Formats: sequence, structure tokens, C-alpha cells
Amino acid sequence: MIGSVVVKPGGGCTAGSLRRSAAASRLVGVARVTIYTSPVCPYCALAKRLLDQRAIAYDEIDVASDGERRAEMVERAGGLRTVPQIFIDGKHVGGYAELRALADTGGLSALR
Repeated sequence: MIGSVVVKPGGGCTAGSLRRSAAASRLVGVARVTIYTSPVCPYCALAKRLLDQRAIAYDEIDVASDGERRAEMVERAGGLRTVPQIFIDGKHVGGYAELRALADTGGLSALR
């Protein structure tokens, strides 16, 4: 994965090939993107691909087998339980369709 950090159940992180970590992004004033996912979700894969294609770093939180992280996602997303749920600088964007619409209107261009 380019540009992602996967947060596994239990809180451990595995880093793929990172171009820019979320921590580094905060230091240089770039937006922090967080995406809650599950491994079998096709829309999660599409959202991650869209971010990767634009070289936008993100933190990925796998909620498939982590009830605490799923509850965190539901609370942050205003009760929504589906994945992906995407946040930019703590603001809820929505799912893949909303991320795609944001990309199509140029809303992601400033995140590189």
C-alpha cells in the first residue's frame, strides 16, 4: 500500500510503503485523512485506491474484528455503521461516493 498505515485490532500498526505518514503530514500542514475499513469491503478498496492514486497519505483503521474501533467509527460518523467511513482533519466526509464526489470537484487536490 502506498500512503497508508493499517491499524490492526489491539492498536498495533503495520506500515506499507509510506510516501508520507500522517504524523509527517501534520508537521508540514497537510490534512490528515483517516479511513475506517474492513478487508472484504469493495468500496473500501476503491476509496484507498483513489487516495493512493493521488498520493494522499491516510491512516487506515480495520474495524472488521475490533468492536471498540467499530464503536468509535459509529460515534464519529453520527451513527453510520457501513464502511468505509472517511474523515479529513477530523471532519466526516462520508463513504466512497462522497470521497469520489469530492475528488471529482477538485476537493482533494489540496491534500497532496
